[in-house]
Amino acid sequence: MPKFATVEDYVASLPAAQREITDALLPLVEDVLPASGAVWHGHPVWSLGGAPGKSPVCYLKAYASYVTFGLWRGQEVADPSGRLEPGARAMAGVKLRSAADVDSELFAAWLRLAQELEAPVPATA
Repeated sequence: MPKFATVEDYVASLPAAQREITDALLPLVEDVLPASGAVWHGHPVWSLGGAPGKSPVCYLKAYASYVTFGLWRGQEVADPSGRLEPGARAMAGVKLRSAADVDSELFAAWLRLAQELEAPVPATA
């Protein structure tokens, strides 16, 4: 498995069809989680903790015929659309086969909800 230094390196390595999907998806992620993406375990992950793997919120991972957009605690995110598929542990994701599969409004709402799940709880005095 090739190692990538940045999210941009990962995306640049993808075939054109997957890059179209990530080009539609990345602005949504960066809008909600700016400058928090890094490559962790071989694919892009966005975290709140300032380091990959510390309070991870979402990830993307390319496969031969689709890109998975997943939420670390996606099974806890309200999804009236029914598009999020449960994964390992508390994760859930959606398989994107074309850029048209990216629903900007829905995905941004998922991201905000997932971000709230990972946000630190303020200390009480």
